[in-house]
Amino acid sequence: MDRIVDIATDHRHLSAYRGFLIVSRDREEMGRVPLDDVAAVIVHAHGVTWSTSLIVALAKRGAVMLLCGSNHAPVAVCLPLDGHHAQNSRMRAQWEAGKPLSKQLWRRIVIAKIRWQAAVLDANGISSSAFDLLARRVGSGDPDNVEAQAARRYWPLLMGDGFRRDRDANDINALLNYGYTVLRSLCARAVVASGLHPSIGVHHANRTNAFALADDLIEPFRPLVDALALHLVAHGIDAVTPEAKRAFAGLIALDLPGADGTTTVAGAANRAAQSLARAFQTGQAADIMLPTPPSRLELAGLDLLLP
Repeated sequence: MDRIVDIATDHRHLSAYRGFLIVSRDREEMGRVPLDDVAAVIVHAHGVTWSTSLIVALAKRGAVMLLCGSNHAPVAVCLPLDGHHAQNSRMRAQWEAGKPLSKQLWRRIVIAKIRWQAAVLDANGISSSAFDLLARRVGSGDPDNVEAQAARRYWPLLMGDGFRRDRDANDINALLNYGYTVLRSLCARAVVASGLHPSIGVHHANRTNAFALADDLIEPFRPLVDALALHLVAHGIDAVTPEAKRAFAGLIALDLPGADGTTTVAGAANRAAQSLARAFQTGQAADIMLPTPPSRLELAGLDLLLP
């Protein structure tokens, strides 16, 4: 996979020097990355500056500079006019993807989400035996809406019989809403940095939704937010406090298992987006690499995010 450099720390300066992207603060070097390895640079911190020579060096290599707003969602992108970057071919392949491919991709996303839900239930000592059967019942495009069937089982088991998912409620639902927003922004950044258009989804297709593809890609990651929200409530945090915001911001650095070894949530999102771009180009849904459900021990790492 090409490297995606995510600048999340405030007041950094980015420059190019002898084939490297240099990250510095107050003229002191904090780190460097070979420019030839960079596919995209994502900036979503405050007070970040960069040199024109860096933008030129990235453009010559076909790399992307992606700028995000205060909510960490993409607002602008700097693309090379000429270069070897696959932006044009990837977007064309995405736009021309047929319904059979989109349905197979959505099937894999739903299966991954259900298996993640099962992993979160297991980590909380709740039997998830029915979820394996549900995952095996998901057809191309999920015509039987197994995703909704799983949700109807999942929420009462995880949150209690009295729980109702309500986007306007101020209870644990508010924590879920905030956590989903954090991961949605992460997936949107990964999608754009991978050369895909965020508004062209494989399942979500609301014409007013600028991040339909991010809303597809986020689905397997949602149970992570659910698990962290439960942890926060168990520690007496039942509102979107500064402590809760810090915990959800730290979620993107949580270690997850992967086909090529351990990676972070951010790394898993980048890998999923890049592999999705490859699936559009090859026409093979099997090319998509969705995050592997974590074990109970790995989910225990959520405790490290708590204040």
